[in-house]
Formats: sequence, structure tokens, C-alpha cells
Amino acid sequence: MAKVSAVEKNKRRRKLLAQYASKRAALKAIVMDKSRPMEERFKAQLKLAALPRNSSKTRIRNRCEVTGRPRGYYRELGMSRIALRELGSRGLIPGLVKSSW
Repeated sequence: MAKVSAVEKNKRRRKLLAQYASKRAALKAIVMDKSRPMEERFKAQLKLAALPRNSSKTRIRNRCEVTGRPRGYYRELGMSRIALRELGSRGLIPGLVKSSW
């Protein structure tokens, strides 16, 4: 089980991402547009840098929904390999059978 503080921190980051997503996308579009004047692009870059760090998409860590584990994460399932194996062994995941030989 992961630390509760780490899981909560990640939740706050997801909330900030949703809050600033449109503003961040608009500023990035201005920065990347080569047809705009250099001064305008530079001002947009400064505004982008002034936004909260945790509102960036790269600051979010994929974590297991069951345990909060950050490593060994399967995106399709939203859980870690250990939680997947545990639930599969109990028969709680349809179509998954743990093999043993």
C-alpha cells in the first residue's frame, strides 16, 4: 500500500491539470505558432511559466487504483501487476486465469 500523502498529492495534481488545461493549451498554441511576433511568443512563454507547476501533464504519476503503487502499472486496467495477480488469483477478474505448472 502506498503512502496516503503520495496518492492525495497525485489527486491534487489531476485536479489542477483539469483546472488549467484550456489556459495551458492556448498559451502553448501561441508559443508554438512561428507566424506570430517573437515578443508575443515570449510573453506567452512567461505566462506559461507563471502557471502552477503541478498543472502540467507530465507531473502526474500513473498509480494503481487498488493499492496506489506507482510501479508496474497497466494502463488498460488501471492497476499494478501485483494487484492484478492478487485479484486474478481470487477469481475477481473475468477471463483471467493464473497459470501454474
